[in-house]
Amino acid sequence: MTIKQISIFFAFFLQALLLKAELKLPTLFGDNMILQRDSPIKIWGWAEKNETIHVQFMQQELKTKADKNGQWNLTLAPTSYGGPYSMEIKGRSQQILLKNILVGEVWLASGQSNMEWIVKNSNNSASEISHANYPNIRAFNVEKDISDVPKQDLRGKWAVCSPSTVGDFSAVGYFFSLKLYQELGIPVGIINASWGGTGVETWTSGYSFDKLPAHFKAPYQQQFNGDLQGFLRENELKKQAYQQALAKDPGITAKWYQNNTDISAWGKMKVPQLWESKLGDMDGIVWFRRSIYLPKGSAGKSGYIQLGTIDDDDICWINGVKIGETKGYTTSRNYAIPTAVLKEGENIISLKIMDTGGGGGFYGKPDQLYIEVEGEKFPLDGDWNYKEAVTTQQHGYKEVSPNMFPSLLFNAMINPIIPYSIRGVIWYQGENNAGRAYDYRTLFPNLIEDWRSQWKQEFPFYWVQLANYMAKEKTPEDSDWAKLRDAQTRTLRVAHTGQAVITDIGEADDIHPRNKQEVGRRLALIALAKDYGKKDLVYSGPVYRSLVKEGNKLVISFDAIGGGLVANNKYGYVEGFALAGADKKFVWAQAHIIGNQVIVQADQIANPVFVRYAWSDNPDVNLFNKEGLPAIPFSNE
Repeated sequence: MTIKQISIFFAFFLQALLLKAELKLPTLFGDNMILQRDSPIKIWGWAEKNETIHVQFMQQELKTKADKNGQWNLTLAPTSYGGPYSMEIKGRSQQILLKNILVGEVWLASGQSNMEWIVKNSNNSASEISHANYPNIRAFNVEKDISDVPKQDLRGKWAVCSPSTVGDFSAVGYFFSLKLYQELGIPVGIINASWGGTGVETWTSGYSFDKLPAHFKAPYQQQFNGDLQGFLRENELKKQAYQQALAKDPGITAKWYQNNTDISAWGKMKVPQLWESKLGDMDGIVWFRRSIYLPKGSAGKSGYIQLGTIDDDDICWINGVKIGETKGYTTSRNYAIPTAVLKEGENIISLKIMDTGGGGGFYGKPDQLYIEVEGEKFPLDGDWNYKEAVTTQQHGYKEVSPNMFPSLLFNAMINPIIPYSIRGVIWYQGENNAGRAYDYRTLFPNLIEDWRSQWKQEFPFYWVQLANYMAKEKTPEDSDWAKLRDAQTRTLRVAHTGQAVITDIGEADDIHPRNKQEVGRRLALIALAKDYGKKDLVYSGPVYRSLVKEGNKLVISFDAIGGGLVANNKYGYVEGFALAGADKKFVWAQAHIIGNQVIVQADQIANPVFVRYAWSDNPDVNLFNKEGLPAIPFSNE
């Protein structure tokens, strides 16, 4: 063999070696993982075609062979809880060793931002984090991703619960798992696959979504003419132009923060509010500006400017002087004003706001916007001038989001988890579908059945009902949020489901209630009662059962009363009820508890027919059972 032939031979030999498939596991299988106890343990991965794979775990040793595409799978026999263990996976010439594995309870946590919300942004976070030394609780945070075709793998890693890691755990997932662990003493793993601002459609598989009636698909067909890939290619070019423009903000170039800026062509917007209600669905840079008149003696004084919470980033100037800047939408803006900035009479505040996705602008409370000088506050809510500097609308660019097409999140963040053995699902979603509550009656049960079908397992599925949110209503009105809650309650007709009601712990001005401890605890109560043998545990608040009409009164009976009905106010009256006659014109009603029933009447309604309870965006809620769980909102319409 010539030198040239030898060189060619070794080149081909080296290329063949490089082309050999790597022995590989899905990212979900890794150090520190938790496997579901008392359930078949499915293991799968990739290797060279026809390669024999050996798996050793505890006392089990199994082997299988990769198929012609290099895919392989096997199923280990169920095992009881315990650990830590190791798992060894061997191929022909490669091996993988996984360490610190526990066997316990595994729950999939999914939904939108309230499930995504992390421990360090929740109530009492410093204390919760400092006490979170629970190595038998583990979390796998699925990294955000979208795909128009089902993926086989995802990104993320298992983390052991400790003060250094728990801050980034899903708060609802953590407090749910903590309650289970404290009650059961069994390792608990949470797989968190959630994404803020997402609808139920994007979490549904394409196979299941395609079987729905045509009107569910119409919005997507109209938007993209059914050609998602073509849209994405064109949108990418618009994105590049938009990003180049962001780097050349005309407001900075023209110094819009200076007092002599001509704002005669600027628009007006009431603040606080997210700008979508005024400007439509768009992201980018919008400048805001307003004057505030300060009394004599203010000149040269130091002070503070409070702007509430802003989405996402801001820079603030007063009289052309930069006062402060903040990145991130979870932080309240409170900037110190140095001496020599403020003047007597007119002072001009300029604000550059950059929104990177979702809602943009001011979303704090009106009383959080003010300038304070020597203890005196000067309000800043109300009309501000505004000007769009660089926006997605100007460039025709649409931020690629999970809601642009059905199944994008199922494909990227759920499909790769299947068929990893899980005990069940906890779900916190619905805010994004509140405007289409009637459709949710179909979409939500469909998702549950879809996921169960994908896993080939009728696992329990427990969710959080929408919290109370937004302004209180002076008169009984119909409510999108109430209708969505009703759609969630109707889904309890699906077998092995449960609902945590939280209409008593929401926040009027924040769609993200910080009390995630109670949310997680209420979900855990359902699981403990239904899945872990705590049969005597009360896990639900009062549930409407029936009513009887007695003259001008309705006598309402409930299930799930636990130790009995209670009204949490000092007068003993039940709030939140409304009555109507046949005309469905509702008025607020008086209600009180007698025994285990609630008597409801209204002076204006002589012949009551319809009754609602807690039927509004932000209802008055004080009907509980003695175990402290609130009654489920309802209507008999």
